[in-house]
Amino acid sequence: MLKRKNNLRISFFILLSVTLTTIYGCGYSTHSAFVSQYRTIYVEPFVNNVDFTHEKYIANKYRTYKPLLETDVTRAVVDRYLFDGNLKPVLKENARLILKGEVTQFRRDALRYESDNETVSEYRVNIVVNMSLRDVQEDKILWKENGFTGDTTYFTSGSTAKSDDQATQDAITDLARRIVERSVEAW
Repeated sequence: MLKRKNNLRISFFILLSVTLTTIYGCGYSTHSAFVSQYRTIYVEPFVNNVDFTHEKYIANKYRTYKPLLETDVTRAVVDRYLFDGNLKPVLKENARLILKGEVTQFRRDALRYESDNETVSEYRVNIVVNMSLRDVQEDKILWKENGFTGDTTYFTSGSTAKSDDQATQDAITDLARRIVERSVEAW
């Protein structure tokens, strides 16, 4: 009888310990650890510095120029900050942080060909940016990234086929997600 009571007590203690650990020890938060110091951000409109006049660029049939790409990137980054919630996009005069960026490359590279070896069946779209994040109050650059890339792959035929425009939008979305993650992680 005494042994049974001890086993019940031990079982109750283990169950209580596991329950308390689960409730209090495994907390999850979508907020970054550094957000207490930084709350607001201004995203300067990205600049399009894609050099599509360069001879190597013209010779590559998979490189294209997308008008207003910088506008789409800026809008996607601001939307992603709003979705993320760690930093609030505000006007420049009210911002603690300023994100500045430039689009340096837009590439569409062939990944896979049809059996005729001439028709492309799968592409990868890359959008490359250079950017920096500055703390306005302390007037210092917190980080600077060159060659930061968002990408996607897509098929041109079949049930999973996408248009060039949809693939470009997916690459922009991926780039915006990566930019926001980079800017809210602890440096």
